[in-house]
Amino acid sequence: MKKTLIPVLIMALLLSASCKKDEAPDTRGTVTIDNTTTLGSTTYYVYGFLFSTASKVTTRDTPRPDITVDSDGTSILFMTENERNSFYLAGDYNDASSAKTAFDNLTSATVAENLWTGLATPLKENQVWIYRAGSRTSGNDHYAKLRIISLKTGPGDIKPFASCTFEWQYQSDGTLTFPAK
Repeated sequence: MKKTLIPVLIMALLLSASCKKDEAPDTRGTVTIDNTTTLGSTTYYVYGFLFSTASKVTTRDTPRPDITVDSDGTSILFMTENERNSFYLAGDYNDASSAKTAFDNLTSATVAENLWTGLATPLKENQVWIYRAGSRTSGNDHYAKLRIISLKTGPGDIKPFASCTFEWQYQSDGTLTFPAK
């Protein structure tokens, strides 16, 4: 009995390990990014956020982050390197509850091409933004909606420090439709 039980258990373990599917990355969450600059072996980098993998990545990684946060000394802003106007301010709200309700209720949008901006600036708490990823030539757009939860700024070693905590939901199918929770 022992001679047959051990091989059966080993086979079952191997089969269960080989049948696991890769889990898809989250399509929503809350994250904090900042503009802390770090010196790598030869270049400086910062961490930003990549929606398609739902993770923080550096500006040296491939793929690079969709968005990074920065400060010009007077305001905090989101930047992107995707060669197009990628930000649209969907709303500016008086309090966190109103912003959260607007974010949750934003299930679809239509944005005229001339309303997209190159930077999301100035960022303020209780704003809702839409971000558009993709290049002008690829025709492969993806969208995310963002709710600004909190911002921090102050002096920094190299440049003024900026930090942003935001709630996000990513829509990878190329439409401006965000499924409700």
